[in-house]
Amino acid sequence: MSHLAKKPIAPGKAEVSFALDTLTVKGAKATLTKRVHPAIAITISPEGVQVSSKNNSRLARALAGTYASHVKNMVQGVQVPYLIKLILEGVGYKAEVKGKEIVFAVGKSHKVTLPIPADVAVTAEKNLITLTSADKESVGQLAANIRSVKPPEPYLGKGIRYEGEIVRRKQGKKAV
Repeated sequence: MSHLAKKPIAPGKAEVSFALDTLTVKGAKATLTKRVHPAIAITISPEGVQVSSKNNSRLARALAGTYASHVKNMVQGVQVPYLIKLILEGVGYKAEVKGKEIVFAVGKSHKVTLPIPADVAVTAEKNLITLTSADKESVGQLAANIRSVKPPEPYLGKGIRYEGEIVRRKQGKKAV
């Protein structure tokens, strides 16, 4: 069994409820819900939320740790939203938010548009894109999708990278 699943997860100021196969975490900022696999048992006590496996199968033991991590991320997200910053680097590279999608001009022959999930707030100013959401999974997936539009390249360093990400630069061709 996972080390995460052995310890109860303290809900803090969040309100956690579990009915049938749906886990709901309600906080001051947002409310998150997640379906729970039938092999996982969740019990809510005054000490915190305890995640355990119903049987001793390999799948159930693996999912216990996964769902413990999900519960921990949900509790943390409804209290303080997750924030990811991406940096556009390159001459003429820009991004702008138009309604429910984000439009990129990153050196391709066309503009690239990506849909923005309903639970993620996106702002784009100059060369900085900021993503905020209570759901760690959706904000992380959107950040990965944005980065995959134009990953940073090692020779000039152009592309979209996470804030704080270090791009290892390579030396170009040498003149003879």
